[in-house]
Amino acid sequence: MSQTVVVIGGGALSQRAVAAVQPAATVLAADSGYDHAVAAGLRPAMLVGDLDSISEEGRATAEGSGAQVHAHPTMKDATDTELTIAAALELAVTTDLLVLGGTAADDERLDHLLGTLLALGAPELGALRSVRAVLGTTEVAVVHAGRRVELSLTPGATFSLLALHGEARGIHLKGAQWELIDATLMPYEARGVSNCALGPVQAGCASGVLTVVVP
Repeated sequence: MSQTVVVIGGGALSQRAVAAVQPAATVLAADSGYDHAVAAGLRPAMLVGDLDSISEEGRATAEGSGAQVHAHPTMKDATDTELTIAAALELAVTTDLLVLGGTAADDERLDHLLGTLLALGAPELGALRSVRAVLGTTEVAVVHAGRRVELSLTPGATFSLLALHGEARGIHLKGAQWELIDATLMPYEARGVSNCALGPVQAGCASGVLTVVVP
């Protein structure tokens, strides 16, 4: 059985983010993400983190609702979002991962935002069918080696390809004004920024990790 697992991190959720949650999805929250989930009408089945930023009311609600609470020490090497992603991977039914959160414009710290994007390139996520995020109103698809993603974009929509996790090779891009065949992107170049969709877009890579951003 396949299952989309949603991880909710810090920052208020946009309507675009909430709309991306399928009715049958399992929702997990990273610390204060529980407060944002409840505010958006979502009920997480699990709360993960050091619980230093969730409200007292939110924690009481989580404990009273029967949600699993996995508390971690404040002194740790992983972010709460990373820990929650790890918890999602422990669920045997997880085949698709969706991470929701805010952006720097929503008072979410830039380092936390970057940490979330980098965490989506972790090798263990390469076994999943899809790895996506909606951060603020921006959609992100993280394509691991040997995978591809198809985005239902309207003609004229802007999107970008980035190699945030290191060199990405064997990139194929179809359905765009500037298509790519067996291309390579480096993490320090912005050659893939601001492409234009002609309709549905397909993107994939043979090695590395490719991040597709739809503002």
